[in-house]
Amino acid sequence: MDSNQLEQLVLDKTRTLIASAENQYHIRLVAPEIRFDLRGKAAGMVVFNPRSSKSLIRYNAQMLNENGQDFIHQTVPHEVAHLVARVLHGVKIRPHGREWKSIMNEFGAKPKRCHNFSTQSIPTRRMRYFPYRCSCSNHQLSAIRHRRTLSGVIYLCRACGSPLTSS
Repeated sequence: MDSNQLEQLVLDKTRTLIASAENQYHIRLVAPEIRFDLRGKAAGMVVFNPRSSKSLIRYNAQMLNENGQDFIHQTVPHEVAHLVARVLHGVKIRPHGREWKSIMNEFGAKPKRCHNFSTQSIPTRRMRYFPYRCSCSNHQLSAIRHRRTLSGVIYLCRACGSPLTSS
């Protein structure tokens, strides 16, 4: 099956689950925007707009293409359940708490927090580290902390308390 067909199946499954939730819980859901632009090791993600009732579901197209029907049966209900839980229970619930789990069960999906898809073919970024020293030893600072030191942030050694300096 090609990627366009798989994406259409995801769109159809999303709409079906939304309609099912509307009937089951007697609610009205605003149809989310759906994109297939998520990268990395996450299969899906829901983004809520705090200023409006609009939401966005982002799916990982590479994982969809590699896992097909398994992706559709696991990831789509997972993300739609987040939308439903937010409408039914508000913003203060735990993301994968009992409310979300109950909705997953209603959808006939296993309420698993994480997917079990292989991520070996997913390209990952590697964090770069920079050498620093204090008066007692050598340290490695991440690229993020290194950039912060360039803008004036001072990190102290936990052992001796002296400032870390670039080696």
